[in-house]
Amino acid sequence: MLINESHADVQTTANGKETSMRIFLFHPTIPGYPNARFPGVVLFSEIYQVTGPVARFARQIAGQGYIVAAPSSYHDFIGPEPLAYDVPGTDKGNGLKVAKTLESYDEDSYKTVDYLLTLPTCAGRVGTTGMCLGGHLALRASLDPRIAACVAYFATDVHSRTLGPNSGANTSADAPAGSAHTLDKLSEIRGEVAMIFGLKDTHVPDAGRDLIRAKLRAAGAVFSFHEFAWAQHAFIRDELSKGRYDPAVTKACFEVLLELFGRVLKTELGDRDGTVHKVEHVC
Repeated sequence: MLINESHADVQTTANGKETSMRIFLFHPTIPGYPNARFPGVVLFSEIYQVTGPVARFARQIAGQGYIVAAPSSYHDFIGPEPLAYDVPGTDKGNGLKVAKTLESYDEDSYKTVDYLLTLPTCAGRVGTTGMCLGGHLALRASLDPRIAACVAYFATDVHSRTLGPNSGANTSADAPAGSAHTLDKLSEIRGEVAMIFGLKDTHVPDAGRDLIRAKLRAAGAVFSFHEFAWAQHAFIRDELSKGRYDPAVTKACFEVLLELFGRVLKTELGDRDGTVHKVEHVC
């Protein structure tokens, strides 16, 4: 499947401020079928915005028959250009990650889904994916009932409630009063979620992953939870990964994404009825 690449600038309004968000679009095409329609996928990037590795990941997904929209997360502060994978770029990305408000993150997500659904070539079903910061944003985007499927790679700051402005990590199993953090809103998820982590990820330790899993289960979410024994943080980044890129595990994880997206986004399942199906205990 061939891919056309373009971008669109979409206006967003959050915290009383209007800004222009660039959405990078990776659109599959099939020669001879100008009216072909495809599901949509919102791809959220790591703290460096839409870099080369993120664009390559977008092309891989688009090549399987999905319209991929990758928003630039830091449009509140800077342009759409990617930050460098170096110390200054990392420091800037980490700083902007907590300067940007949850309201602004949510506005970006909603506006990107809105944009996909305006495309005449979008079949109407939308999923999310992303890595690092983007893994968290993919999960948070699933609070929107329009999201049918989510594949979140090593989502940071979920277990600690440290996305956006915060007063420090809070890893309590109990939600703070009036919390708007993703961890405390998981019951709002209506789609299916796949969480992917490496056991050697120093950003999301064992207790953090256990907390996320427990909160998803308590929320009644439909989810799968994948942990890979030797994978570290950023293991799917094929460039400047500081020795952490693992192509074999990356391939296995892409199969997880294809299975979920193929079953949920490409199949007309209708709405989930909420029925609990009893599984027979047999050998």
